[in-house]
Amino acid sequence: MRIEALQRPELGFLRALAKRFPQAQVYLVGGAVRDAMLGRETKDLDFVVRGVPGDALERFLGGVGRVHYVGKTFGVYKFVPEGWDPAEAIDVALPRTEHSEALSGAYREFAVQSDPTLRVEDDLGRRDFTVNAMALDVLTGDLIDPYDGKADLCKRRLRAVGDPDLRFAEDYSRMLRGLRLACQLTFDWEPGTWASLCRLMPQINAARRGEFIVPRETVGRELVRAVAADPVRALDLWEQSGAIAAVMPELLPMRGCPQPPNYHAEGDVWVHTRLALERLASAEWGEEWPGKRPGAEVIFAVLLHDVAKPATIATPEKDGTDRIRFNGHDHVGARMAKALCERVKLSQFPRESEWHIDADRLAWLVAHHLLLVHGDIADMKNSTIERYFFADAQAGEQLLMVMWADGMATLPPSGVPDLSNYRAMRARIATLAALDRERKGLPPPLIDGRRVMAEFGMAPGPVVGKYLALLREAQLAGDVATADDAVAWLRRHAGAAA
Repeated sequence: MRIEALQRPELGFLRALAKRFPQAQVYLVGGAVRDAMLGRETKDLDFVVRGVPGDALERFLGGVGRVHYVGKTFGVYKFVPEGWDPAEAIDVALPRTEHSEALSGAYREFAVQSDPTLRVEDDLGRRDFTVNAMALDVLTGDLIDPYDGKADLCKRRLRAVGDPDLRFAEDYSRMLRGLRLACQLTFDWEPGTWASLCRLMPQINAARRGEFIVPRETVGRELVRAVAADPVRALDLWEQSGAIAAVMPELLPMRGCPQPPNYHAEGDVWVHTRLALERLASAEWGEEWPGKRPGAEVIFAVLLHDVAKPATIATPEKDGTDRIRFNGHDHVGARMAKALCERVKLSQFPRESEWHIDADRLAWLVAHHLLLVHGDIADMKNSTIERYFFADAQAGEQLLMVMWADGMATLPPSGVPDLSNYRAMRARIATLAALDRERKGLPPPLIDGRRVMAEFGMAPGPVVGKYLALLREAQLAGDVATADDAVAWLRRHAGAAA
Protein backbone atom coordinates (compact mmCIF):
# COMPACT_ATOMS: atom_id res chain seq x y z
CA MET A 1 0.00 0.00 0.00
CA ARG A 2 1.49 3.34 -1.08
CA ILE A 3 0.69 6.61 0.70
CA GLU A 4 1.64 9.77 -1.15
CA ALA A 5 2.26 11.76 2.02
CA LEU A 6 5.10 9.39 2.88
CA GLN A 7 6.92 10.20 -0.35
CA ARG A 8 7.84 13.71 0.81
CA PRO A 9 11.63 14.13 0.98
CA GLU A 10 11.45 15.56 4.51
CA LEU A 11 10.35 12.12 5.70
CA GLY A 12 13.67 10.60 4.69
CA PHE A 13 14.42 10.36 8.41
CA LEU A 14 12.24 7.22 8.46
CA ARG A 15 14.67 5.32 6.23
CA ALA A 16 17.58 6.76 8.16
CA LEU A 17 15.97 5.52 11.37
CA ALA A 18 15.64 2.01 9.96
CA LYS A 19 19.26 2.09 8.80
CA ARG A 20 20.52 3.33 12.18
CA PHE A 21 18.43 0.75 14.06
CA PRO A 22 18.06 -2.39 11.88
CA GLN A 23 15.77 -3.94 14.48
CA ALA A 24 13.32 -1.00 14.27
CA GLN A 25 9.77 -1.41 13.03
CA VAL A 26 8.15 1.85 11.93
CA TYR A 27 4.39 2.19 11.53
CA LEU A 28 2.12 4.95 10.29
CA VAL A 29 -0.98 4.76 12.50
CA GLY A 30 -4.39 6.26 13.09
CA GLY A 31 -6.23 8.80 10.99
CA ALA A 32 -3.50 9.12 8.36
CA VAL A 33 -3.95 5.47 7.36
CA ARG A 34 -7.72 5.85 7.35
CA ASP A 35 -7.63 9.01 5.24
CA ALA A 36 -5.15 7.53 2.77
CA MET A 37 -7.43 4.54 2.21
CA LEU A 38 -10.33 6.95 1.62
CA GLY A 39 -8.31 9.07 -0.79
CA ARG A 40 -8.45 12.04 1.58
CA GLU A 41 -5.56 14.43 2.07
CA THR A 42 -4.14 14.44 5.57
CA LYS A 43 -1.64 16.63 7.36
CA ASP A 44 -1.65 14.71 10.63
CA LEU A 45 1.07 12.06 10.57
CA ASP A 46 1.48 9.77 13.58
CA PHE A 47 4.20 7.12 13.75
CA VAL A 48 4.84 4.30 16.19
CA VAL A 49 8.43 3.06 16.41
CA ARG A 50 8.92 -0.41 17.87
CA GLY A 51 12.21 -1.99 18.87
CA VAL A 52 14.10 1.21 19.75
CA PRO A 53 14.55 2.34 23.39
CA GLY A 54 13.09 5.73 24.19
CA ASP A 55 16.37 7.48 25.00
CA ALA A 56 17.98 6.22 21.78
CA LEU A 57 14.96 7.31 19.73
CA GLU A 58 15.06 10.73 21.35
CA ARG A 59 18.76 11.21 20.55
CA PHE A 60 18.23 10.13 16.95
CA LEU A 61 15.30 12.50 16.39
CA GLY A 62 17.22 15.38 17.96
CA GLY A 63 19.97 14.84 15.41
CA VAL A 64 17.71 15.05 12.34
CA GLY A 65 15.23 17.71 13.42
CA ARG A 66 13.64 19.38 16.41
CA VAL A 67 11.95 17.45 19.21
CA HIS A 68 9.26 18.93 21.43
CA TYR A 69 8.87 17.00 24.67
CA VAL A 70 5.14 17.40 25.25
CA GLY A 71 4.53 13.67 25.63
CA LYS A 72 8.01 12.59 26.63
CA THR A 73 6.75 10.99 29.84
CA PHE A 74 4.64 8.59 27.80
CA GLY A 75 7.18 7.96 25.07
CA VAL A 76 5.55 10.45 22.67
CA TYR A 77 7.57 13.08 20.82
CA LYS A 78 6.42 16.06 18.77
CA PHE A 79 8.96 16.04 15.97
CA VAL A 80 9.69 18.57 13.23
CA PRO A 81 12.10 17.21 10.58
CA GLU A 82 14.35 19.54 8.62
CA GLY A 83 12.29 21.53 6.09
CA TRP A 84 8.95 20.63 7.72
CA ASP A 85 6.28 23.16 8.72
CA PRO A 86 6.59 23.61 12.51
CA ALA A 87 2.81 24.06 12.73
CA GLU A 88 2.35 20.47 11.52
CA ALA A 89 4.59 18.63 13.98
CA ILE A 90 4.69 14.85 13.60
CA ASP A 91 3.90 12.52 16.48
CA VAL A 92 6.57 9.84 16.93
CA ALA A 93 5.78 7.42 19.74
CA LEU A 94 6.81 4.19 21.33
CA PRO A 95 4.11 1.50 21.41
CA ARG A 96 1.95 2.07 24.46
CA THR A 97 -1.11 0.91 26.30
CA GLU A 98 -3.66 3.09 28.06
CA HIS A 99 -5.93 2.00 30.86
CA SER A 100 -8.52 3.94 32.84
CA GLU A 101 -8.75 2.13 36.14
CA ALA A 102 -11.61 4.26 37.45
CA LEU A 103 -13.51 4.48 34.11
CA SER A 104 -14.14 8.12 35.03
CA GLY A 105 -14.61 9.31 31.45
CA ALA A 106 -11.60 11.62 31.75
CA TYR A 107 -8.78 10.96 29.31
CA ARG A 108 -6.33 12.85 31.51
CA GLU A 109 -6.72 10.12 34.15
CA PHE A 110 -5.54 7.30 31.87
CA ALA A 111 -2.65 5.17 33.09
CA VAL A 112 -0.24 5.16 30.14
CA GLN A 113 2.59 2.67 29.77
CA SER A 114 5.07 2.83 26.88
CA ASP A 115 7.13 -0.20 25.94
CA PRO A 116 9.42 -0.44 22.88
CA THR A 117 8.90 -4.22 22.82
CA LEU A 118 5.09 -4.04 22.81
CA ARG A 119 3.37 -5.44 19.74
CA VAL A 120 1.81 -2.81 17.50
CA GLU A 121 -1.44 -4.79 17.64
CA ASP A 122 -1.57 -4.10 21.37
CA ASP A 123 -0.96 -0.40 20.76
CA LEU A 124 -3.85 -0.31 18.28
CA GLY A 125 -6.14 -1.91 20.86
CA ARG A 126 -6.21 1.27 22.94
CA ARG A 127 -7.79 3.34 20.15
CA ASP A 128 -11.39 4.53 19.84
CA PHE A 129 -12.81 3.29 16.52
CA THR A 130 -11.71 0.43 14.28
CA VAL A 131 -11.11 2.74 11.30
CA ASN A 132 -8.54 4.52 13.48
CA ALA A 133 -6.98 1.26 14.69
CA MET A 134 -4.98 0.31 11.58
CA ALA A 135 -1.25 0.62 11.02
CA LEU A 136 0.90 0.64 7.90
CA ASP A 137 4.40 -0.82 8.10
CA VAL A 138 6.40 2.00 6.50
CA LEU A 139 9.25 -0.31 5.49
CA THR A 140 7.26 -3.20 3.99
CA GLY A 141 3.97 -1.56 3.03
CA ASP A 142 1.99 -4.20 4.96
CA LEU A 143 -1.33 -3.22 6.57
CA ILE A 144 -1.85 -4.31 10.17
CA ASP A 145 -5.58 -4.46 10.84
CA PRO A 146 -6.40 -6.57 13.92
CA TYR A 147 -9.89 -5.09 14.43
CA ASP A 148 -11.20 -5.22 10.84
CA GLY A 149 -11.03 -1.48 10.36
CA LYS A 150 -10.66 -1.89 6.60
CA ALA A 151 -13.97 -3.78 6.44
CA ASP A 152 -15.69 -1.01 8.41
CA LEU A 153 -14.05 1.54 6.14
CA CYS A 154 -15.53 -0.20 3.10
CA LYS A 155 -18.93 -0.20 4.82
CA ARG A 156 -18.41 3.47 5.73
CA ARG A 157 -19.34 2.93 9.34
CA LEU A 158 -17.92 3.72 12.75
CA ARG A 159 -17.51 0.84 15.18
CA ALA A 160 -15.81 0.98 18.55
CA VAL A 161 -12.71 -1.08 19.23
CA GLY A 162 -13.98 -3.81 21.55
CA ASP A 163 -16.79 -3.02 23.99
CA PRO A 164 -18.25 0.42 23.10
CA ASP A 165 -19.50 1.02 26.65
CA LEU A 166 -15.95 0.50 27.90
CA ARG A 167 -14.37 2.64 25.18
CA PHE A 168 -16.69 5.59 25.86
CA ALA A 169 -16.56 5.19 29.64
CA GLU A 170 -12.76 5.45 29.42
CA ASP A 171 -13.06 8.84 27.71
CA TYR A 172 -16.46 10.48 27.21
CA SER A 173 -15.04 12.91 24.65
CA ARG A 174 -14.77 9.94 22.25
CA MET A 175 -18.54 10.24 21.76
CA LEU A 176 -18.23 13.78 20.39
CA ARG A 177 -15.17 12.80 18.36
CA GLY A 178 -17.26 10.05 16.80
CA LEU A 179 -20.03 12.49 15.89
CA ARG A 180 -17.46 14.77 14.29
CA LEU A 181 -15.90 11.92 12.29
CA ALA A 182 -19.35 10.82 11.10
CA CYS A 183 -19.87 14.34 9.75
CA GLN A 184 -16.42 14.71 8.22
CA LEU A 185 -16.41 11.26 6.60
CA THR A 186 -20.17 10.88 5.97
CA PHE A 187 -20.08 7.58 7.86
CA ASP A 188 -22.94 5.68 9.46
CA TRP A 189 -22.78 3.83 12.77
CA GLU A 190 -22.51 0.21 13.77
CA PRO A 191 -25.75 -0.28 15.75
CA GLY A 192 -24.15 -1.40 19.01
CA THR A 193 -21.72 1.52 19.01
CA TRP A 194 -24.51 4.00 18.27
CA ALA A 195 -26.75 2.58 21.00
CA SER A 196 -23.92 2.87 23.51
CA LEU A 197 -23.14 6.43 22.45
CA CYS A 198 -26.77 7.52 22.84
CA ARG A 199 -27.06 5.78 26.20
CA LEU A 200 -23.93 7.40 27.61
CA MET A 201 -24.29 10.87 26.05
CA PRO A 202 -25.72 12.47 29.23
CA GLN A 203 -22.32 11.75 30.81
CA ILE A 204 -20.82 14.46 28.61
CA ASN A 205 -21.93 16.81 31.41
CA ALA A 206 -20.60 14.64 34.24
CA ALA A 207 -18.62 16.64 36.77
CA ARG A 208 -16.35 16.01 39.71
CA ARG A 209 -15.27 18.50 42.34
CA GLY A 210 -17.15 21.24 40.51
CA GLU A 211 -15.46 20.73 37.14
CA PHE A 212 -16.69 19.06 33.97
CA ILE A 213 -14.92 15.77 33.31
CA VAL A 214 -14.93 16.63 29.61
CA PRO A 215 -13.64 20.23 29.37
CA ARG A 216 -15.97 22.62 27.59
CA GLU A 217 -13.07 23.52 25.32
CA THR A 218 -13.11 19.94 24.03
CA VAL A 219 -16.89 20.05 23.59
CA GLY A 220 -16.74 23.33 21.69
CA ARG A 221 -13.89 22.18 19.48
CA GLU A 222 -15.68 18.99 18.44
CA LEU A 223 -19.00 20.81 17.94
CA VAL A 224 -17.54 23.52 15.69
CA ARG A 225 -15.61 21.04 13.54
CA ALA A 226 -18.64 18.77 13.16
CA VAL A 227 -21.01 21.58 12.21
CA ALA A 228 -18.50 23.13 9.82
CA ALA A 229 -17.95 19.77 8.10
CA ASP A 230 -21.65 19.04 7.45
CA PRO A 231 -24.14 21.38 9.16
CA VAL A 232 -27.29 19.34 8.52
CA ARG A 233 -25.76 15.98 9.40
CA ALA A 234 -24.26 17.50 12.53
CA LEU A 235 -27.64 18.90 13.57
CA ASP A 236 -29.33 15.55 12.99
CA LEU A 237 -26.70 13.43 14.75
CA TRP A 238 -26.36 15.78 17.68
CA GLU A 239 -30.13 15.79 18.14
CA GLN A 240 -30.62 12.04 17.69
CA SER A 241 -27.76 11.16 20.04
CA GLY A 242 -28.93 13.48 22.81
CA ALA A 243 -25.90 15.75 22.45
CA ILE A 244 -28.04 18.83 21.78
CA ALA A 245 -30.13 18.10 24.87
CA ALA A 246 -26.93 17.82 26.90
CA VAL A 247 -24.92 20.70 25.44
CA MET A 248 -27.33 23.13 23.73
CA PRO A 249 -30.79 22.52 25.22
CA GLU A 250 -31.97 26.00 24.18
CA LEU A 251 -32.20 24.71 20.60
CA LEU A 252 -34.78 22.03 21.36
CA PRO A 253 -37.84 24.31 21.75
CA MET A 254 -37.47 25.19 18.05
CA ARG A 255 -38.88 21.76 17.28
CA GLY A 256 -42.66 22.07 17.24
CA CYS A 257 -42.62 25.88 17.49
CA PRO A 258 -45.24 26.95 14.90
CA GLN A 259 -44.83 29.69 12.31
CA PRO A 260 -47.43 31.57 10.24
CA PRO A 261 -48.10 29.24 7.27
CA ASN A 262 -48.58 32.06 4.78
CA TYR A 263 -44.92 33.02 5.37
CA HIS A 264 -43.45 29.68 6.44
CA ALA A 265 -45.16 26.87 4.58
CA GLU A 266 -41.99 24.79 5.12
CA GLY A 267 -42.98 24.06 8.72
CA ASP A 268 -41.93 24.84 12.28
CA VAL A 269 -38.83 26.74 13.38
CA TRP A 270 -36.71 23.58 13.53
CA VAL A 271 -37.65 22.58 9.97
CA HIS A 272 -36.96 26.13 8.77
CA THR A 273 -33.55 26.19 10.47
CA ARG A 274 -32.59 22.80 9.11
CA LEU A 275 -33.63 23.90 5.60
CA ALA A 276 -31.56 27.08 5.94
CA LEU A 277 -28.54 24.96 6.85
CA GLU A 278 -29.20 22.76 3.81
CA ARG A 279 -29.05 25.85 1.60
CA LEU A 280 -25.45 26.45 2.67
CA ALA A 281 -24.36 23.35 0.75
CA SER A 282 -26.80 23.65 -2.15
CA ALA A 283 -26.21 24.22 -5.85
CA GLU A 284 -27.91 27.60 -5.41
CA TRP A 285 -25.24 28.58 -2.89
CA GLY A 286 -22.55 27.87 -5.47
CA GLU A 287 -24.34 30.10 -7.96
CA GLU A 288 -24.82 32.92 -5.46
CA TRP A 289 -21.38 32.68 -3.84
CA PRO A 290 -19.09 31.07 -6.44
CA GLY A 291 -15.86 29.74 -4.98
CA LYS A 292 -16.81 30.58 -1.40
CA ARG A 293 -17.64 28.30 1.50
CA PRO A 294 -19.49 29.51 4.58
CA GLY A 295 -17.25 29.69 7.61
CA ALA A 296 -18.24 28.62 11.09
CA GLU A 297 -19.49 32.11 12.03
CA VAL A 298 -22.00 32.09 9.18
CA ILE A 299 -23.07 28.49 9.81
CA PHE A 300 -23.68 29.07 13.51
CA ALA A 301 -25.48 32.35 12.79
CA VAL A 302 -27.82 30.42 10.50
CA LEU A 303 -28.22 27.69 13.12
CA LEU A 304 -29.10 30.23 15.81
CA HIS A 305 -30.83 33.00 13.85
CA ASP A 306 -34.30 31.96 15.08
CA VAL A 307 -33.30 30.35 18.39
CA ALA A 308 -35.36 32.92 20.32
CA LYS A 309 -38.61 32.40 18.42
CA PRO A 310 -39.99 29.92 20.98
CA ALA A 311 -39.26 32.41 23.79
CA THR A 312 -40.90 35.36 21.99
CA ILE A 313 -43.87 33.72 20.28
CA ALA A 314 -47.22 35.51 20.42
CA THR A 315 -50.35 33.91 18.95
CA PRO A 316 -53.88 35.12 18.15
CA GLU A 317 -55.33 32.56 20.54
CA LYS A 318 -53.20 33.44 23.57
CA ASP A 319 -52.10 37.00 22.92
CA GLY A 320 -54.70 38.47 20.57
CA THR A 321 -52.19 39.18 17.78
CA ASP A 322 -53.28 39.30 14.16
CA ARG A 323 -51.07 36.27 13.41
CA ILE A 324 -48.23 34.32 14.96
CA ARG A 325 -45.48 36.81 15.72
CA PHE A 326 -42.00 36.71 17.24
CA ASN A 327 -41.38 40.34 18.13
CA GLY A 328 -37.81 40.97 19.24
CA HIS A 329 -36.58 37.46 18.51
CA ASP A 330 -33.61 38.89 16.62
CA HIS A 331 -32.22 40.77 19.61
CA VAL A 332 -33.18 38.16 22.20
CA GLY A 333 -31.59 35.57 19.92
CA ALA A 334 -28.39 37.61 19.72
CA ARG A 335 -28.05 37.48 23.50
CA MET A 336 -28.78 33.75 23.52
CA ALA A 337 -26.23 33.13 20.75
CA LYS A 338 -23.50 35.01 22.58
CA ALA A 339 -24.26 33.23 25.85
CA LEU A 340 -24.15 29.83 24.13
CA CYS A 341 -20.90 30.71 22.37
CA GLU A 342 -19.26 31.63 25.66
CA ARG A 343 -20.69 28.72 27.63
CA VAL A 344 -19.74 26.01 25.12
CA LYS A 345 -16.39 27.65 24.29
CA LEU A 346 -16.95 28.02 20.55
CA SER A 347 -14.37 30.83 20.30
CA GLN A 348 -11.04 29.02 20.38
CA PHE A 349 -9.80 28.77 16.79
CA PRO A 350 -7.45 31.39 15.27
CA ARG A 351 -8.99 34.22 13.28
CA GLU A 352 -7.68 32.91 9.96
CA SER A 353 -9.26 29.49 10.52
CA GLU A 354 -12.52 28.46 8.85
CA TRP A 355 -13.58 27.34 12.34
CA HIS A 356 -13.09 30.78 13.92
CA ILE A 357 -16.10 32.19 15.77
CA ASP A 358 -16.16 35.54 17.53
CA ALA A 359 -18.97 35.74 20.10
CA ASP A 360 -19.71 39.41 19.38
CA ARG A 361 -19.72 38.86 15.61
CA LEU A 362 -22.06 35.88 16.01
CA ALA A 363 -24.42 37.96 18.13
CA TRP A 364 -24.29 40.82 15.60
CA LEU A 365 -25.22 38.51 12.72
CA VAL A 366 -28.19 37.11 14.63
CA ALA A 367 -29.28 40.57 15.81
CA HIS A 368 -29.43 41.96 12.27
CA HIS A 369 -30.64 39.01 10.21
CA LEU A 370 -34.04 40.75 9.79
CA LEU A 371 -32.57 43.89 8.24
CA LEU A 372 -34.26 43.14 4.91
CA VAL A 373 -37.76 43.22 6.38
CA HIS A 374 -37.36 46.48 8.29
CA GLY A 375 -38.91 48.75 5.68
CA ASP A 376 -38.57 49.29 1.95
CA ILE A 377 -35.03 48.70 0.71
CA ALA A 378 -35.44 51.58 -1.75
CA ASP A 379 -36.01 53.96 1.16
CA MET A 380 -33.00 52.78 3.16
CA LYS A 381 -30.36 55.45 3.59
CA ASN A 382 -26.99 55.06 1.92
CA SER A 383 -25.38 55.68 5.30
CA THR A 384 -27.30 52.71 6.73
CA ILE A 385 -26.10 50.44 3.95
CA GLU A 386 -22.58 51.78 4.43
CA ARG A 387 -22.75 50.99 8.14
CA TYR A 388 -23.85 47.39 7.67
CA PHE A 389 -22.01 46.37 4.52
CA PHE A 390 -18.98 48.64 4.05
CA ALA A 391 -17.71 49.62 7.51
CA ASP A 392 -16.59 45.99 7.91
CA ALA A 393 -16.77 44.32 4.51
CA GLN A 394 -16.29 40.81 5.87
CA ALA A 395 -19.09 41.20 8.41
CA GLY A 396 -21.30 42.69 5.71
CA GLU A 397 -20.74 39.75 3.40
CA GLN A 398 -21.42 37.33 6.24
CA LEU A 399 -24.69 39.11 7.00
CA LEU A 400 -25.72 38.81 3.36
CA MET A 401 -24.96 35.09 3.48
CA VAL A 402 -27.11 34.62 6.58
CA MET A 403 -29.98 36.63 5.09
CA TRP A 404 -29.75 34.69 1.83
CA ALA A 405 -29.94 31.32 3.63
CA ASP A 406 -32.83 32.55 5.76
CA GLY A 407 -34.67 33.82 2.69
CA MET A 408 -34.08 30.63 0.73
CA ALA A 409 -35.60 28.62 3.60
CA THR A 410 -38.64 30.88 3.98
CA LEU A 411 -41.27 29.31 1.76
CA PRO A 412 -44.67 30.82 0.95
CA PRO A 413 -47.51 28.47 -0.04
CA SER A 414 -46.18 28.50 -3.61
CA GLY A 415 -42.98 26.84 -2.38
CA VAL A 416 -40.83 29.42 -4.21
CA PRO A 417 -38.74 31.64 -1.92
CA ASP A 418 -39.19 35.39 -2.36
CA LEU A 419 -35.73 36.98 -2.56
CA SER A 420 -36.90 40.33 -3.92
CA ASN A 421 -35.73 42.28 -0.85
CA TYR A 422 -32.41 40.45 -0.89
CA ARG A 423 -31.93 41.25 -4.59
CA ALA A 424 -32.86 44.88 -3.98
CA MET A 425 -30.27 45.08 -1.22
CA ARG A 426 -27.59 43.54 -3.43
CA ALA A 427 -28.43 46.16 -6.08
CA ARG A 428 -28.12 49.00 -3.56
CA ILE A 429 -24.80 47.60 -2.36
CA ALA A 430 -23.56 47.32 -5.95
CA THR A 431 -24.43 50.97 -6.57
CA LEU A 432 -22.50 52.09 -3.51
CA ALA A 433 -19.62 49.78 -4.43
CA ALA A 434 -19.42 51.44 -7.85
CA LEU A 435 -19.22 54.80 -6.11
CA ASP A 436 -16.55 53.35 -3.86
CA ARG A 437 -14.48 52.27 -6.88
CA GLU A 438 -15.04 55.56 -8.70
CA ARG A 439 -13.82 57.57 -5.74
CA LYS A 440 -11.18 55.00 -4.75
CA GLY A 441 -13.01 54.40 -1.50
CA LEU A 442 -16.03 55.94 0.13
CA PRO A 443 -15.11 59.46 1.32
CA PRO A 444 -14.47 60.04 5.02
CA PRO A 445 -17.03 62.15 6.91
CA LEU A 446 -16.61 65.87 6.28
CA ILE A 447 -17.02 66.95 9.91
CA ASP A 448 -17.19 65.17 13.24
CA GLY A 449 -19.35 65.51 16.33
CA ARG A 450 -17.07 68.12 17.94
CA ARG A 451 -17.52 70.44 14.96
CA VAL A 452 -21.29 69.97 15.03
CA MET A 453 -21.42 70.82 18.75
CA ALA A 454 -19.19 73.86 18.26
CA GLU A 455 -21.13 75.21 15.27
CA PHE A 456 -24.55 74.73 16.81
CA GLY A 457 -23.76 75.23 20.50
CA MET A 458 -24.97 71.74 21.35
CA ALA A 459 -24.15 69.42 24.23
CA PRO A 460 -23.27 65.77 23.58
CA GLY A 461 -26.36 63.69 22.94
CA PRO A 462 -28.40 61.75 20.38
CA VAL A 463 -29.21 64.85 18.32
CA VAL A 464 -25.52 65.17 17.40
CA GLY A 465 -25.63 61.65 15.98
CA LYS A 466 -28.79 62.46 14.02
CA TYR A 467 -27.10 65.53 12.52
CA LEU A 468 -24.09 63.44 11.48
CA ALA A 469 -26.25 60.69 9.95
CA LEU A 470 -28.29 63.23 7.98
CA LEU A 471 -25.12 64.89 6.74
CA ARG A 472 -23.51 61.58 5.79
CA GLU A 473 -26.50 60.73 3.64
CA ALA A 474 -26.18 64.08 1.83
CA GLN A 475 -22.44 63.54 1.36
CA LEU A 476 -22.89 60.07 -0.17
CA ALA A 477 -25.58 61.49 -2.45
CA GLY A 478 -23.09 64.11 -3.69
CA ASP A 479 -24.94 67.13 -2.26
CA VAL A 480 -21.98 68.38 -0.18
CA ALA A 481 -18.25 68.13 -0.78
CA THR A 482 -16.43 70.29 1.81
CA ALA A 483 -16.61 70.88 5.54
CA ASP A 484 -17.96 74.41 5.03
CA ASP A 485 -20.58 73.04 2.63
CA ALA A 486 -21.51 70.54 5.31
CA VAL A 487 -22.05 73.20 7.97
CA ALA A 488 -24.10 75.35 5.59
CA TRP A 489 -26.16 72.36 4.50
CA LEU A 490 -26.86 71.43 8.12
CA ARG A 491 -28.02 74.96 8.91
CA ARG A 492 -30.57 74.67 6.09
CA HIS A 493 -31.73 71.18 7.03
CA ALA A 494 -31.21 71.06 10.80
CA GLY A 495 -34.92 70.89 11.46
CA ALA A 496 -35.11 67.44 9.88
CA ALA A 497 -32.77 66.03 12.51
CA ALA A 498 -34.18 67.82 15.55
